[in-house]
Amino acid sequence: MSTSLKKEFWDRVDDTRIGMLATDTARAIPMSHYADHDANCLWFITARDTDLAKSAQTGAAAEYLVTSKDEHLYARIDGTVQAVTDPAKLDELWNAFAAAWFKDGRKDDDVQLVRMDLKQAEVWLTGGSLSFLYEIAKANVTKQVPDAGEHGTIRF
Repeated sequence: MSTSLKKEFWDRVDDTRIGMLATDTARAIPMSHYADHDANCLWFITARDTDLAKSAQTGAAAEYLVTSKDEHLYARIDGTVQAVTDPAKLDELWNAFAAAWFKDGRKDDDVQLVRMDLKQAEVWLTGGSLSFLYEIAKANVTKQVPDAGEHGTIRF
């Protein structure tokens, strides 16, 4: 794995807003993430009564799937989730998108901060649809496998 893959992964994750988060006891659901490169983690805001929040109370294994056509990123990210009580971190992450889900906004008693500590990510970085179409056409002419972009596993 090249260091450029890890850097490019973080750059593209920053510009991607949504993925599907699942744990060993909670089904996959769409969630917005907040990336923390220095801590190798992703943050999520959810409601306390969700299966995700309940699962995070036990430090469950988690998988986060990200696909972004605009950012040309496809990733399966593995780690563990934990429920966190950190008012300063919640203030830092709070925004209009999170506020839309809670009747009393940031002060709602149902707000739960979840941290996903990353273990590894399998990542595919592509050049986008035009690049992909070019590679398919080239492969059909040259009879060689198309170059679909960079692929690798990042360990955190």
